[in-house]
Amino acid sequence: MAKQLTLLGNEAVGLGALHAGLSGAFGYPGTPSTEIFEFVQSQADAFKVRAIWSANEKVGYEEALGMSYSGKRVIVTMKHVGLNVAADPFMNSSMTGVGGGFALCVADDPSMHSSQNEQDSRYYADFARIPCFEPSSQQEAYDMMGPAFKLSEAMDVPVMIRMVTRLSHSRANITPQDTHLSQNPFSAGDNIHKWVLLPPHARIRNMELNDKQPELIRLAEESQFNSLELKDGARMGIIATGIAVNYVREAMVELEEPVHFLKITQYPIPEKLVRRITEESDTILVVEEGYPFVESKMNGLFGVPGKKIIGRLTGDLPRTGEMNVDHVRRALGIEENPVIIETPEIPGRPPALCKGCPHADTFKALVEAVRDYPGVRMFSDIGCYTLGVYPPYNCGDTCVDMGASVSMAVGAAAGGVHPAVSLIGDSPFIHSGMTPLIGAAKENADITVIILDNSLVAMTGAQETMTTGEALVDVVEHLGVDREHIVLLNPLPKHHESNIEKIKKELAYHGTSVVIPQRACIQGLKPKGK
Repeated sequence: MAKQLTLLGNEAVGLGALHAGLSGAFGYPGTPSTEIFEFVQSQADAFKVRAIWSANEKVGYEEALGMSYSGKRVIVTMKHVGLNVAADPFMNSSMTGVGGGFALCVADDPSMHSSQNEQDSRYYADFARIPCFEPSSQQEAYDMMGPAFKLSEAMDVPVMIRMVTRLSHSRANITPQDTHLSQNPFSAGDNIHKWVLLPPHARIRNMELNDKQPELIRLAEESQFNSLELKDGARMGIIATGIAVNYVREAMVELEEPVHFLKITQYPIPEKLVRRITEESDTILVVEEGYPFVESKMNGLFGVPGKKIIGRLTGDLPRTGEMNVDHVRRALGIEENPVIIETPEIPGRPPALCKGCPHADTFKALVEAVRDYPGVRMFSDIGCYTLGVYPPYNCGDTCVDMGASVSMAVGAAAGGVHPAVSLIGDSPFIHSGMTPLIGAAKENADITVIILDNSLVAMTGAQETMTTGEALVDVVEHLGVDREHIVLLNPLPKHHESNIEKIKKELAYHGTSVVIPQRACIQGLKPKGK
């Protein structure tokens, strides 16, 4: 028997994929998904797997689809909002189908620990009409990867693995398989109806995808990962999905009356199992980590006559945020026995830039440079520099999504805002900032773009950035920005006055200018492993 390993949920996904014959990993870093890719990357040489970060999630998805086309098993990793970026190829890949097994590993972030929203990726799987696995434990996260690849190949569809923060970033012992699968041989498909989505072909693929739905439901109903426990004398049923299974099982121990219990960790929703527990119960509590996906489906427009379905929609469970066992206890009417721990009052501390962060010196210069512009608006982006919105800098009036700082600055300038300043990191710029800058440069929009070049992807763990230094300057120039208005800064205190004057000059210019402060992130300068 294989030796037990203590792994993060994300690491368990990565190991499960490697042991199931993985050939390639693709993706873009984003908390809470990052460790899936990083684990595979750390084992890439041993398993002879391709694992190189992509420019963004859309690119990563398409690269993975290309390797799948060659018959190989692949994973693509991203966080939930990253799936918005990859939505175009994702939706269309449900129509093209796959070659080798294709697993989209997406990590959702209930309670928005490090995200702009807490969207539930199960809706995307339902939208695309593909299967979804939602592990309830680290062991299941490992165990599901082989069946996910097998299902993907058998049904010719991508498969989603939906993780959530609490599972992604907690550790537990797992027992790996004794035997591991070899990688698939090369096998490029030649079915033009699959891969060329011209309307005549796409209509055929759409009908074929629809025809698969009853079989996908049947497979979920018979899945080893879904289970129904019916108890004699029980009048209440509980349906739990994913990690919420653990909260329910812990709370059920305290119940005096028996309850029926349905565990769902593979989708589409197993209709027969849901129908069975509904028939046997007067009241059904639905406990889910994320949106009320199953609860909404059960209720439909008018509910189930004669049955009471409760959960997030009814207010018996919180409508937003992470689930926990106390929420489940309250929904079940279990008397609370809180543990009171005396703790000293500790003042709250908002997140802040690291001591010695190069962005701090840039923001100090920027604050001085805009003093004469009461109408200034600063459009920030996704990265650790977004913390500049807090005092003492107050540099940032918006933060919406990757690349939006450039696009919104262009629109705001067109609406009369001056100066319109975009704040974006070097990695987000390559991810999604280049495209709007092309348009801005073409029309010579009256904006000042500040690309904070710290030489790596700092916020998600100091991954390597695609373009930095002089290469970044070349990219900006070739996107159409006048070289005279591409200005470099060295964000150090000794250059403070000079940096202020350089920024002022570009703010006064009524056209597209790009200021690039260049200084390496201090976290990236630390020795590896320390």
